[in-house]
Amino acid sequence: MFHQVWAALLSLYGLLFNSMNQCPEHSQLTALGMDDTETPEPHLGLWYFIAGAAPTTEELATFDPVDNIVFNMAAGSAPRQLQLRATIRTKSGVCVPRKWTYRLTEGKGNMELRTEGRPDMKTDLFSSSCPGGIMLKETGQGYQRFLLYNRSPHPPEKCVEEFKSLTSCLDFKAFLVTPRNQEACPLSSK
Repeated sequence: MFHQVWAALLSLYGLLFNSMNQCPEHSQLTALGMDDTETPEPHLGLWYFIAGAAPTTEELATFDPVDNIVFNMAAGSAPRQLQLRATIRTKSGVCVPRKWTYRLTEGKGNMELRTEGRPDMKTDLFSSSCPGGIMLKETGQGYQRFLLYNRSPHPPEKCVEEFKSLTSCLDFKAFLVTPRNQEACPLSSK
């Protein structure tokens, strides 16, 4: 009898422990409102890079010299194409312009972004519980990372904490928050 009670208590403890330690749900953005002529309107415009998480620090090393990054997502010249322009403000104050072209493709039940010229790179979009926020999961040759973006350069601290908690739960041990101490560089129109 004692063993049955003990087993029942351990089983109950296990269920309780597992329910408290499961990763929170993050719903993937599967409906971007895309067809061959439309663009994902809610995702166009300015975005600020806030934080990143990865399994190892090496996968975030590209962001070590960064103070802040501002992006502009615009509709491309072809259907299912997006143009991304960015300016990176380094910690030393230098402004570095960048631009990419994304193609929207159908993945395994979700919308994926593929970077032109980088066939190994895939980007999946996820919602964020933070107002004005979005998460991206970038997967490439030898790396994977989650990135948090927001419409505001300084979202509430709880947004960053929720992102860190979620990615930590997913076993992404390295975490980086951009300092955003300097003014963002202006976006070039080219």
